[in-house]
Amino acid sequence: MEIWVNPACSKCRSAVSLLDEAGAHYTVRKYLEDPPNERELAEVLDRLGLEPWDITRTGEETAKRLEIGTWERTPAERPRWIQALVANPELIQRPIITADDGTAVVGRTPDAVASMLR
Repeated sequence: MEIWVNPACSKCRSAVSLLDEAGAHYTVRKYLEDPPNERELAEVLDRLGLEPWDITRTGEETAKRLEIGTWERTPAERPRWIQALVANPELIQRPIITADDGTAVVGRTPDAVASMLR
């Protein structure tokens, strides 16, 4: 398993604690320091079954500056969204947990994290 975290995020710290309590084996990726590239992000989105706008933190100052709220949410615009998230990883919702079996989840709740431990 791999978990993308921002150490300053309470949801990330909670998810890491839950994984530790369960004895899970995982690696931590501080995605603000080591952002995903476009291919990696597209693969994670496919595993999540989500689109980039589904994991975008639209309330962030960067999102407001980019006027992301006005962008179309269409297949044709998907690359633009992915490029924006890669260039501005602070816009990526967190934590994201990926498992070796191909599953993935945005681990914002204890239940979401627990779903990766089954």
